[in-house]
Amino acid sequence: MLDTSNLNSYEYITKHLELHILGGIKTNKLESLRITLSIQKLKHDNVLRHTLDLYNDNQVEKFVRKVAERLEIGTSVVRRTLQEVTKELENYRFLLIEQYEASMMPYRKELSATEEREAIKYLKRKDLLLKTNELIGKSGVIGEQINRLLMYLIFTSRKTNNPLHCISLGSSGVGKTHLQSKVSELIPEEDKIEITVLSANAFYYFNRTELQHKLILIEDLDGAESVLYPLRELQSKKRITKTVVHKDARGNTKTIHLTVEGPVSVSGCTTQESIYEDNSNRNFLLYIDESAEQDIRIMNYQRLISAGKINEEQEHKSRELLKDVQRVLKPIKVINPFAEYLELPQSVFKPRRTNSHYLQFIEAITFYKQYQREQQVNEESGEVFIETTIEDIQEANELIQEVLLRKSDLLNGACRSFFEMLKAYLKANTQTTFTNAEIRRTLRINPSNQKRYMIQLQLAELIQRAKGDKRKGYVYEVMNYEDYENTNKQIETLLNTTLQRLEVQSSS
Repeated sequence: MLDTSNLNSYEYITKHLELHILGGIKTNKLESLRITLSIQKLKHDNVLRHTLDLYNDNQVEKFVRKVAERLEIGTSVVRRTLQEVTKELENYRFLLIEQYEASMMPYRKELSATEEREAIKYLKRKDLLLKTNELIGKSGVIGEQINRLLMYLIFTSRKTNNPLHCISLGSSGVGKTHLQSKVSELIPEEDKIEITVLSANAFYYFNRTELQHKLILIEDLDGAESVLYPLRELQSKKRITKTVVHKDARGNTKTIHLTVEGPVSVSGCTTQESIYEDNSNRNFLLYIDESAEQDIRIMNYQRLISAGKINEEQEHKSRELLKDVQRVLKPIKVINPFAEYLELPQSVFKPRRTNSHYLQFIEAITFYKQYQREQQVNEESGEVFIETTIEDIQEANELIQEVLLRKSDLLNGACRSFFEMLKAYLKANTQTTFTNAEIRRTLRINPSNQKRYMIQLQLAELIQRAKGDKRKGYVYEVMNYEDYENTNKQIETLLNTTLQRLEVQSSS
């Protein structure tokens, strides 16, 4: 028998000969069986070492005669031994290939009957989104109540035909990657691909359907600029194609097309909102909570972990239950009978794409509640579907209002945060004017960032110079304190009015 316990030196011993296959065997070229062999008679020191292809009959015959001559043994014994070891190596190579293919197969957990029953029972609960948000908190995601539920539902949408995407935004060190990482732990391993660094062409070399309905997680968009274009195409067109030159087995040059199919759900993190405008149009923008209250919540949690007072078993069970919930969700079409009556605020930028996101988000909520909906059948096509309810729209409005507000804002997220802190400082100190040096000192902000924010605020006509000159410095004043609140009220009023109208139509 072939002894493969030493991976670098297989051993094969008969009653006449002792063979060692040095360096193992290659599994990538099945048309040959090239080995480096040492052979000797039992209990003799005369050793012959040689490299040959066991599938090359001429090489084998020459080697048989050489061994017979050198070791003083019959050619029939050597030939029979080589035939036997060739067969053993063939079988072992096929075993290695099977093991490799099995190891490359994506892990897919098969739910037990009890786990499946528990997951479906959970999805049938009243106030499902509220209970889900609570369970996300129990899994170890601290604070970020709106963002964490939004992100979880966006990740869930990967199972639909129109997945959603998100970008987490915030300054360095506030927990963008941490939030994405913690929420992604609630998604089954077989349904996600985590990327740290990726070359420009890497996406084109996935198998055609390898990415379908997968969640693609990018830790830092700043380090993945080369793949942003194929990512955008996957998001918009749900497929990417690259034409390359390839040589066939005969050496003929041919043009072939590499196609990778979607749809996929993509999530990434960055500190630079303005750089990724093309990508941000396709994504929900989730602004990380940078408040002092969130700092306190996170630091308290860190202290409890260090003190050993966090129930890690409960966190693990919460994560596993939410993973099982994801596994029992089945592909099904969602129809929104109220879609034609829904409106977006006129202040929203890029209204066409935002409207599409709004409708897809409502569908994602309905999809998540599929075990609470009666399945219906289209009489013409025979397609099974479930319908959106007014409750789904109401919950979507509550979650998406902040997203719509941000998309209606003249300012980007960082500039808006600065302006809100500036207004809060002026109100607290009953001031009407301020200087750059005063605000820089009070808010502890980088001078270059402050300069950029001040230019944006002046262009938006939200602040103006009150007095001063370039030599002595300028004094500024806020022109509009209520811009954000007024936009928020307009959005809230429109969403509530639309909802009330739908309720009246539905009841009548």
